[in-house]
Amino acid sequence: MIVFQEFKERFRRVYGIEPRVFSAPGRVNLIGEHTDYNDGFVLPMAIDRRTYVAAAPRQDQRVRCASTGFDGLVEFDLSAPLKPAEDWANHVRGMAACLLRDEFPLRGADLLVSSEVPVGAGLSSSAALEIAVGLALLKISGQPVDPVDLALAAQRAEQEFAGTQCGIMDQYIACLGIAGHALLVDCRSLEYEAVPIDLSGTRIVICNSMVRHDLAAGEYNMRRAECEKAVRRLAAHLPGIHSLRDVESEEFDLWAGALPEVIRRRANHVITENARTLAAVEALRKSDFTQFGKLMYASHESLRDDYEVSCRELDLLVEIARGCAGVFGARMTGGGFGGCTVNLVRGDQVENFITTITQAYERETGLKADCYVCQASGGAREEQ
Repeated sequence: MIVFQEFKERFRRVYGIEPRVFSAPGRVNLIGEHTDYNDGFVLPMAIDRRTYVAAAPRQDQRVRCASTGFDGLVEFDLSAPLKPAEDWANHVRGMAACLLRDEFPLRGADLLVSSEVPVGAGLSSSAALEIAVGLALLKISGQPVDPVDLALAAQRAEQEFAGTQCGIMDQYIACLGIAGHALLVDCRSLEYEAVPIDLSGTRIVICNSMVRHDLAAGEYNMRRAECEKAVRRLAAHLPGIHSLRDVESEEFDLWAGALPEVIRRRANHVITENARTLAAVEALRKSDFTQFGKLMYASHESLRDDYEVSCRELDLLVEIARGCAGVFGARMTGGGFGGCTVNLVRGDQVENFITTITQAYERETGLKADCYVCQASGGAREEQ
């Protein structure tokens, strides 16, 4: 975990001035996977692992970026056209470009980044970076911050500078997370409802598979295109639909045969996942963790079989979890093809669960899974 005084001292050594510090959280999506870019429902929570940005304004239009995880400085000029580049600061550059396009008069800045969110684990390290940087750039420039507008700018930065045609979920929860709650987000209207999570006798444990398969970004964009194709096909029979969010299960059952098999399975996942997400919220409100866990397992099976975004390592972690005492449910979380699973575990079984799953996973794969017990955290903020 970050030590603020050491972080600020490192900034002073690099830049010679005193910074302000801003942060944004990673997230775990409890259920509702690959529904956000289909205008559907998601149930993420911000986690207590954050990305921090120390920042100070400059008198010119240059931005200088350093990181505790990378050597050297990355520099760019806000008065010049900003384009994607192959370096760690690409998300920083993208965030600045999108805020400028939204007509925020940004000042130049000296930045230092440090993160507790593991990269490539499906816990949204990129959105945490984008939001923390965006908040820092706006605040030191004396600009107002609307959290929804900030999330939308960060989504555009991810799409245009990282090339991932993502939905709004990751950036939204990084801005608007509420301690002790998950957020039920309607990704069409951007309305949300805070759903309390009673963790008095239960814990949320994330298991990092420590793998990330290279096809993730390309396959992600392909799944989005397949969903759009399903909508075009179904619209011939269901006039007025704009996304898979608009298709009821009964309607889909009636017209699913009109779709090619792969497209049918992609659509089936999204439509059933929306229903599972709403059912999971009702279970969470009642602290019915048994029902919530059943929905988690069903979500994973749908992601594995219909959406085909899981992988051997994620499937193995879920199957090991299924056999552990005190586990209500488990599923892959995030875009897929590696990364993490999220597990709902009885509090008195957490230690046994972590020991069992890490040992069994290592025996099967030779990899050491990293496990985190997470609390629901707040969204982006300036650190005091």
